[in-house]
Amino acid sequence: MSSRLNWLRAGVLGANDGIVSTAGLVVGVAAATTASGPILTAGVAGLIAGAVSMALGEYVSVSTQRDTERALLEKERRELEESPDEELAELAAMYEHKGLSKATAKMVAQELTDHDAFAAHVDVELNIDPDDLTNPWQAAFASAISFSLGALLPLIAILLPPPSARIPVTFVAVLVALALTGTVSARLGGSGQSRAVLRIVVGGALAMIVTYGIGQLVGHVSGV
Repeated sequence: MSSRLNWLRAGVLGANDGIVSTAGLVVGVAAATTASGPILTAGVAGLIAGAVSMALGEYVSVSTQRDTERALLEKERRELEESPDEELAELAAMYEHKGLSKATAKMVAQELTDHDAFAAHVDVELNIDPDDLTNPWQAAFASAISFSLGALLPLIAILLPPPSARIPVTFVAVLVALALTGTVSARLGGSGQSRAVLRIVVGGALAMIVTYGIGQLVGHVSGV
């Protein structure tokens, strides 16, 4: 359940990144020109580049985490083979530290060691499930998909309305979407919703305002 919530939270954050980055990009271009072609090109390029970047970053990050976990698991196997008595004493000490009496901790450690010493140690000492290591490919695809889905919203919002309504419609659509993702993220994280929504909405609004101003400046200077 915890792993599923982590994945869901990562998906929501990925979608949020897609919304904010693409919204800033297309609003900036729309501020410089009313032509649909450049806006579409910039939006699609931003969506693809962002999705690839998110996927690559997640793949590298999770691969590094997975390699570290595998190294720790192998180290634990080696220590159990080379010094089982010391490892048993270490396990008993961990249970004693958790609040068990010395005699009970020793008994629990011995029974768990007799059943599956490796599983007992990696659970208490490393907090790793060797049968449930994170898949970097799965993480990469999930990030790419969530970012792409988020990026589609501002791209559609900027292209469907007539030129005079593009930017206002996109502002409203993006801020509503950010409020929803902020609410979901806060609920998943168990934090206060109002503050989380306010942060994400204000951040998204600032991003669009800044890129809108830059787009207008560039459009004016270049004569677009």
